[in-house]
Amino acid sequence: MIKTETLKASTHRRFWLDTMLNIISPVIEALAEKQLKARMPVEGKIDRTDVSSLEAFGRSLAGIAPWLESVPENNEEKRLRDLFAERSRQAIDAATDPQSPDFMNFTIGFQPIVDAAFFAHALLRAPKELYFKLDLKAQHNVVNALKATRSRKPGFSNWLLFSAMIETFLYYVGEEWDPMRLDFALKQHEQWYKGDGVYGDGPDFHMDYYNSFVIQPMLVDIIETIGEEYQDWKALKEGILARAERYATIQERSISPEGTFPAVGRSIAYRFGVFQHLSQMALQHRLKKDIQPAQVRCALTAVIRRMIEAPGTFDEKGWLRIGFCGHQPDIGENYISTGSLYLCSTVFLALGLPESDPFWQGEAEWTSQKAWSGKAFLIDHAL
Repeated sequence: MIKTETLKASTHRRFWLDTMLNIISPVIEALAEKQLKARMPVEGKIDRTDVSSLEAFGRSLAGIAPWLESVPENNEEKRLRDLFAERSRQAIDAATDPQSPDFMNFTIGFQPIVDAAFFAHALLRAPKELYFKLDLKAQHNVVNALKATRSRKPGFSNWLLFSAMIETFLYYVGEEWDPMRLDFALKQHEQWYKGDGVYGDGPDFHMDYYNSFVIQPMLVDIIETIGEEYQDWKALKEGILARAERYATIQERSISPEGTFPAVGRSIAYRFGVFQHLSQMALQHRLKKDIQPAQVRCALTAVIRRMIEAPGTFDEKGWLRIGFCGHQPDIGENYISTGSLYLCSTVFLALGLPESDPFWQGEAEWTSQKAWSGKAFLIDHAL
């Protein structure tokens, strides 16, 4: 692990890459060998063994996907990318083949719709590497697994976007898709918009991070993919993107000078997955113009360091343990288990940017560093 005091711009990318691979390697390697269910411990307050493997699989892929789809600019990173892309395809085959000992649960209970959607989001983020390079049998198994979740009814909340994301991927690859599942999710989230870049999680506002865990990243990628199909969908795009930009600004300002952020709301065991949205906006070059990409990188690096270096984050075999900063099992809700924790990998979406991108160049103070050191910083404005 690269030590805190040595982290400069030139080493940030390597730190991000090493940290991401340290997190997801046990999942991807075990599943590629059809051993995930046998090897992965399932920590939690209740028994979640029937869903935890799909959680770990879908969420790990959702974070690593942009890097897998990228073209690294140095040979060593390209070698790693090629290796993990191949292992990820093997993992997809193992997870979706009904004859595999690691065939995932896509049909029992309600949880499968959640993590099938994170899986679908990964496929949408890296279609070339994670879908089109699969053989036809594996592609068929993927489509069947995703369609099998249609028997699950999503909750009247951010869960509507899980159904919508699955249908979006099916649309993208030319499979039969259901516009109604998409229309319902998009129109309800318009109704649930509360203002200043923030949506409710269902009809009510919740002070948590679900705008980043699910709502904003999925809305942006859904509308970008299917937005031209109908005029009423097309009309939603400008508002969705403006709200996404505003929420990214709020997220950047929420990171303290020390690389901490408020431990509020449910699911904080997802750790720095709290900043999936900020990382996605950096990846897509959608940050507000007065935010330097490098200041986002520096802020996120500080957060990642604070959390990943906390004692107890991993068990002795390298699996994540429940906690916010270290091992704190009491902060895991009943739906949290070992597999759930891998949503933290989504902070690494910006690794999909090439090394030469401004995101990886130079040093920059983030907003709260400037504000709390008495330096000039930009005034904030509501959307």
